[in-house]
Amino acid sequence: MKTTILDGFTLNPGDLSWHDLERLSDCTIYDRTAAELIVERCREAEIIMTNKVPLSAETIAQLPKLEFINVMATGYNIVDVDAAKERGIVVSNAAGYSTPSVVQHTFALMLQIFNNTAAHSHSVKDEMRWAKGADFSYTLHPWHDLAGKTLGIIGFGTIGKKVAEVALTFGMKVLANRRNMDKEAPEGISYAGIEELLAEADVLSFHCPQTTETKGMVNEGFLKSMKSSAVLINTARGGLVDEQALANALNEGTIAAAGLDVLSSEPPAMDNPLLSAKNCIITPHMAWASKEARQRLMHILVENTRAFLMGEPQNVVNQ
Repeated sequence: MKTTILDGFTLNPGDLSWHDLERLSDCTIYDRTAAELIVERCREAEIIMTNKVPLSAETIAQLPKLEFINVMATGYNIVDVDAAKERGIVVSNAAGYSTPSVVQHTFALMLQIFNNTAAHSHSVKDEMRWAKGADFSYTLHPWHDLAGKTLGIIGFGTIGKKVAEVALTFGMKVLANRRNMDKEAPEGISYAGIEELLAEADVLSFHCPQTTETKGMVNEGFLKSMKSSAVLINTARGGLVDEQALANALNEGTIAAAGLDVLSSEPPAMDNPLLSAKNCIITPHMAWASKEARQRLMHILVENTRAFLMGEPQNVVNQ
């Protein structure tokens, strides 16, 4: 079988191997694929692998040999799964591979905001402030313990639960919001409605999917309900946030700081208001992408392909 990988670079920029996939089928690998090249590159492919390159109903209709779409991510909204189902095309995704990576990055953002290690290192090495100083120790500004702070978590799935576990080891109080709060909360964690969460949280971290209900939920009213000293962390989806509203809140001191790994458009437009907002740390959607996480993802993709070829597809999202 012929496999076309449309955007392999983010998964494997050169530090992993495609060998196991290449043993299963005849692979053609592209780092990136522009929309106008999708049909040309996939015309002979029975299997397509994509992360962010969209496969619309119109595109799928032009690919008569296509049998299997192996999504190189957990989210699969870039594929018209209904159109694929009508054609009998199997669509599989990969879930769970990035949990440790995302949890770690959530706290990397949080700790950078609370400790400001980068600025202190810059003052020591580039400004020579310590070498020129009179004291054995200094801080650029007061910094604060995570211990005793309240972490609010919106979205209490696998990642949210792991974030809560780590927060408890820091001595934080944890409030969590989930769609079904009828179940008993894990030990040390309390479930809370959004209003209570916003009023109590010193740090608010998002781990929920982007849906019609959650899109743009972080708006002006939402932000004004938070503490003025609160920190917002988003490693989930950029579309959860009204970016102009968040930029205004940061610039006006409505909340204290934000740590973001995702934006509504990626890469962002040059005039995205968050790029120049005060007290806003932004990383380039990298929380999922530790080498270990990417290796786990590669393994899932290989096993998805193997299962499909054996006639027993797994992780199917359009049954």
